[in-house]
Amino acid sequence: MKPLPGAIAGQFGRLVRSDHKISPLCLLAGIGVVLSGLTLVTPYAFEAAGDNAFIALGILAGLLTIVATSLAERSPTGRALWLIVGLGIVLRAYVLLFDPLLSSDVYRYVWDGRVQAAGINPYRFMPADESLAFLRDRMVFPQINRADTAVTIYPPVAQFFFLIVTRIGESVTTMRLALLGCESVTVILIVVLLRRLDRPVTRIVAYLWHPLPVWEIANNGHIDALMVALMLLGMWIALTGRALRGAVVITLSVLVKPYAAPVLAGIWRPWDVKMPLVVIATVALCYLPYLSVGSGVFGFLTKGYLTEQGISGGNDLWLLSLWRLVFGYHEGDVAAYVALAALVLWFTGLSVARSAHHSIASRLADINMLLLLALLLLSPNYPWHFLVIMPFVALCGSAPTWAVSIGALLLSEQLDWDFYIPRIVSKSILFGGLFLACAFTAWRARMQRIADSGASQ
Repeated sequence: MKPLPGAIAGQFGRLVRSDHKISPLCLLAGIGVVLSGLTLVTPYAFEAAGDNAFIALGILAGLLTIVATSLAERSPTGRALWLIVGLGIVLRAYVLLFDPLLSSDVYRYVWDGRVQAAGINPYRFMPADESLAFLRDRMVFPQINRADTAVTIYPPVAQFFFLIVTRIGESVTTMRLALLGCESVTVILIVVLLRRLDRPVTRIVAYLWHPLPVWEIANNGHIDALMVALMLLGMWIALTGRALRGAVVITLSVLVKPYAAPVLAGIWRPWDVKMPLVVIATVALCYLPYLSVGSGVFGFLTKGYLTEQGISGGNDLWLLSLWRLVFGYHEGDVAAYVALAALVLWFTGLSVARSAHHSIASRLADINMLLLLALLLLSPNYPWHFLVIMPFVALCGSAPTWAVSIGALLLSEQLDWDFYIPRIVSKSILFGGLFLACAFTAWRARMQRIADSGASQ
């Protein structure tokens, strides 16, 4: 009689855990070799077969990272950390050798820094405006997206960063190295928080080997790296008892990209009016240097981006798109959706703020949940917008967080190849995976409660 699949899985699990046969560290090293191979071939696979090859290799790498995280927790801490950090650095150094594969945003960062250094408000002119002709070059200017249709979209703290970095060097490589510096701050803070939570620091492998930050920060060079570093720093400051200072730093992260905004609910206490006032003051002070253009400080965000990204029309808001598939279009449905989404976020955030659980672990879990909810409701179109949840893959390691971080790679489609995946399909797989992971987590928790109840009787 053939052995049952469950029995085979059990035998394999015992083999993996057996120190005298194959140690977890050896298996971890083997996965590292496979991940290195996948990363090595990805740029060439992308060139030959397009974004679908990139997506397939990226998702495979993400799934292997889940296994690596489990093995890392059972490996000797010292040697495992050397392996994890060393390979994380090697992967980033390798992808840094290639021009950005899936995005040209980093060229706009360099341009905005150059424009500010010339004493010009970056929100005033489009790159193609003749007033800026004297700043054009052959390396950066030709690569800027929307050069003749949009002023910059990036908030003031991002602009401060662009100016500072370009004073060191006006190149894409310099900008990406600076963003890797931001990422190093994120890695250090994750390790610090893992120690505070009394969890294996080797869980940092969930971040360092994950394909999303490897490609979207080291290769594509997205400013989200700064947002995540400031967000995590603010969280650490707030969770260690200095809530107002933490709120200032988190607000700075929101002024890099607004996806970090839900984090503020995780550190706020209801009826504490000081924190909202501090947040408002921080925003006002950061925007002050750019107010010469008036409402133009909001840049392309209010002058086309919301329409371009299918938000104003509701086309790329996943839940609304599903509603429309079933019930059709209705006048005012976008406004109704936005109002309902805002209410859901508000009441969820208020519930988190009023929570009686004050431990760092519970706070991190609540913040993770808020960010996942915000991403679900906003339904971003690009994978790098999901970098905001990457620290929580290591810190919390919940199934929903893993599902979203890996599923985000499905949004990497940039080229119109023969096998084109419609965005609603990609998002349905991504957020459908989120719902399935939430259901699995709830089921597992229920089974655990039943088991605990049975054991206590």
